[in-house]
Amino acid sequence: MPAISFQSVTKTFQTAKGELTALDSVSFDIDEGEFFGLLGPNGAGKTTLISILAGLAKASSGLVKVNGLDVLTQSLKTRKLLGIVPQELVFDPFFTVIEALKFQSGYFGISKNQDWIDELLVSLGLEDKANSNMRQLSGGMKRRVLVAQALVHKPPVIVLDEPTAGVDVELRQTLWQFIDRLNKQGHTVLLTTHYLEEAEALCQRIAMLKSGRVVALDKTSELLKAASSNVLRFKLDSELPLELKKLARVTGRIVQLPAHNAEQIEGYLSSIRLAGLTAEDVEIRKADLEDVFIEVMGESS
Repeated sequence: MPAISFQSVTKTFQTAKGELTALDSVSFDIDEGEFFGLLGPNGAGKTTLISILAGLAKASSGLVKVNGLDVLTQSLKTRKLLGIVPQELVFDPFFTVIEALKFQSGYFGISKNQDWIDELLVSLGLEDKANSNMRQLSGGMKRRVLVAQALVHKPPVIVLDEPTAGVDVELRQTLWQFIDRLNKQGHTVLLTTHYLEEAEALCQRIAMLKSGRVVALDKTSELLKAASSNVLRFKLDSELPLELKKLARVTGRIVQLPAHNAEQIEGYLSSIRLAGLTAEDVEIRKADLEDVFIEVMGESS
């Protein structure tokens, strides 16, 4: 039995311009104990799907189940199975960190879990902030508290909606070490993120959404194998020739171009030389998940 099952989930909204389809017959299962990635550009429907899973929104049609239980008709049971870290920083400004975790425990009818709360505080680097008021915490520390609140009842299914958006490297490393440990202990994890290197490193399988539809669904390793090319990567101080600019992914001085064969690579470098430019730190690398993502999104447009 899947830990999470989305079955032909459709969600439409009425807008001033007419009906908007946020999700269009989305179907996939997430196995128990799996670390699963849900990727897509802004507006693809990721957060809408998670809102339906959490019982915060209702699907226009279709079914969503957690451990075989319908999130709509058996919501009290399914909410106890889920630990959801939202994208937004939502907190009560009048509580200390320890008070917030104890109150959150009370919502699930749990009272004698101080040992687990202490473990959460240590594992998420919050031990020295336990008695600090939530208003006094930085954005990154508030994010850590949200994670702790989501896990305070030891849910078998953990849902992370952009958990590392705008946070520092230390938190990202701390969070992933802890979540990876929980996953190895048997917890199912559903992750949405724009940091594709995180998804590539952590997720066993990935679904990609675009405009509310699943456009790719496979093991991470298979998605990488299916990439159509390697990548030519180099640094350039000047602007690319126009014919290359259309094909390239440029980040600051770093230029990356799809490279299917040696002849194509030589063609790229020749165009750069003819333009009077010099490529530095030239290398050829295997396609990563970001390359796959861009390719899939382009194909499905």
